[in-house]
Amino acid sequence: MASISFFSSSIFFSSPKPASSSSSKFHTYPLKTLTLNPRTPTPISCKVATLPVISFTGEQIGETFLNLKTARPETARAVVHRAILTDLQNKRRGTASTLTRGEVRGGGRKPYPQKKTGHARRGSQRTPLRPGGGVVFGPKPRDWSIKINKKEKRLAISTAIMSAAVNSFVVEDFEDRFERPRTKDFIEALKRWRIDPKEKSMFMFTGEVAENVKLSGRNIGTVRMLTQRTLNLFDILNADKLVYSQSAIDYLNDMYGLSAPPKEDDEEEEEAYEEQGGEFEEDEEDQTSGTTE
Repeated sequence: MASISFFSSSIFFSSPKPASSSSSKFHTYPLKTLTLNPRTPTPISCKVATLPVISFTGEQIGETFLNLKTARPETARAVVHRAILTDLQNKRRGTASTLTRGEVRGGGRKPYPQKKTGHARRGSQRTPLRPGGGVVFGPKPRDWSIKINKKEKRLAISTAIMSAAVNSFVVEDFEDRFERPRTKDFIEALKRWRIDPKEKSMFMFTGEVAENVKLSGRNIGTVRMLTQRTLNLFDILNADKLVYSQSAIDYLNDMYGLSAPPKEDDEEEEEAYEEQGGEFEEDEEDQTSGTTE
């Protein structure tokens, strides 16, 4: 008679059939080998979005294309959700700390005799029930950081950028149009570009941001200015309007488009992500590609 363990997964995939022998009062279940289908990778689609190109005065002068890899709609939300949780959790410093009963100062002497006082029995003044006592199950310093695959992180960023393409546009060569650092001039430029200064907006450049642009917009709390090294998922999802330079569009198409990024860009992205407090996990292909001697 074949025996079946409770932990055998085949019991959930076989139909119970009593044994043909009527003399036995026990039922036997035929064992069935469980065959699992190999895991299919998430298909990546590449969609093309058309972004308007406007001048510094606010007039539309052309169009440009954003062609990035995106996850399919069924998995896009899960990919972006996992990446944003990783970013937010990696920002936790994990420095909260409390003193337990063994670490708090004092409490070595018994406060009063065990009997003949009418009070409850107490062996220390630093019991968790008393003010100034130790903390029960309080927080201790710990590392909250979690890892994420490079490809998954990159896919989440490109998916978020493509989902916000309807609220994105390109402003042509405005970095050199600010002659002096002045917040009023920057607010007037936002209004010409049909951006409410009270709306959250994200500006992306390549390289260093022009000094006058940085100083003109840093006093506006709703404006975020990013480069390819500081590009992050939270600011993309949090922005109501996304403004790019033409060089930033070219960078996004090269980095997150159909063509694979060069090695130096991959290392630069990893260094920038680690500067923001994150930690990458090696991809499955990288883990299995190593050779042993």
